[in-house]
Amino acid sequence: MITQSKTGLPGTLAPFFNQSFDCLCIANFEGYFVDINPGFIEMLGYSKAELMSKKISEFIYPEDRELTAEKRQKLLENVPLVNFENRYVSKSGKLVWLHWTSVPLPDQGLVYAIAKDITHKKELQKQQLSHLNELSMAHKELKQLNYTTAHDLRSPVNNLISLANLIDLDKVMDTETQEILAMIKVCTNSLIETMNSHIDAFKEIDTTQRQLSRTDLMDVLHKVQHSIGNLIKQSGTQFHIDFSALPVVWFKPQALESVFLNLITNSIKYSKSGVAPVITIHSTIAGGKHILRYRDNGIGFDMAKVGQQLFKLDQGHHGGNNSKGVGLYLVHQKVTDNGGSIEADSKVNQGTTFTITFKEHPNSSTP
Repeated sequence: MITQSKTGLPGTLAPFFNQSFDCLCIANFEGYFVDINPGFIEMLGYSKAELMSKKISEFIYPEDRELTAEKRQKLLENVPLVNFENRYVSKSGKLVWLHWTSVPLPDQGLVYAIAKDITHKKELQKQQLSHLNELSMAHKELKQLNYTTAHDLRSPVNNLISLANLIDLDKVMDTETQEILAMIKVCTNSLIETMNSHIDAFKEIDTTQRQLSRTDLMDVLHKVQHSIGNLIKQSGTQFHIDFSALPVVWFKPQALESVFLNLITNSIKYSKSGVAPVITIHSTIAGGKHILRYRDNGIGFDMAKVGQQLFKLDQGHHGGNNSKGVGLYLVHQKVTDNGGSIEADSKVNQGTTFTITFKEHPNSSTP
């Protein structure tokens, strides 16, 4: 006969609960722990009695409490919680990142949850973000250095050539001096030719790396939707798509995949509590410009505060949401690297609209 604990956990599952390396817990709808496994206790450093004596929210990092409360409300409405991350404060004061999967049982008034300690992963992401920032800055500085060097050296070299050409070798009596001056002329001309050759080669490489092609919007979107199909299904995301006015754009397919992927996952991640994400994407040609508009119904941004920082790296725009700004930074980089531009319009709790203007096909009025 299978016994059952007062929390509703079958007795046969007790070894799994007590010996799991993951953090397992059971909470009631009032916001208190009802049972906690040893892994959870060891990770946070509190005793079981301490953890059960206070509301769970008191152990959560203050910046993450508001968002956690929103997610908890969904649980109380019988909506399972998946792929949610927040920070707890251990007894030693150390912040611990947890990745949650929680399932409510309304008839019992309980929530069963599994949390994985991802603190190490977050530290690695922080380091990667720092390296990405450094590489981005180094790339920009190196590129700028090349063009600055070209600009700064061209004038003095041209001046040197002009001076060399002013020398009248017939007026120089010494044969050896004539030979030296003639060599100077040859060397200065060779210098400007070599410099121009290197500059042209650099520009050619820079252009080749940004080669664009005819890219079908629907094909790319379907590929992205397929790759994150489970996330879309779990979140209940709805799409309204219209590419009839502009089905093809002049862009790199892989870059456009990254743009769609980051925008869609952001819309799902920052959806309003209890409201399924609705994403509207349509393309158009307006004033001769090839435009894609992407709109969601998420929590939006306070543009007065965000301003020009929206697309910058390491600029989190949603406090307590594990937001590092990497996604929008990558979107901006992909768009601008492919000759386009992107603008955003948003209001808090009214969603966000991104307007992408693509580079036009160089040989025609259509992409």
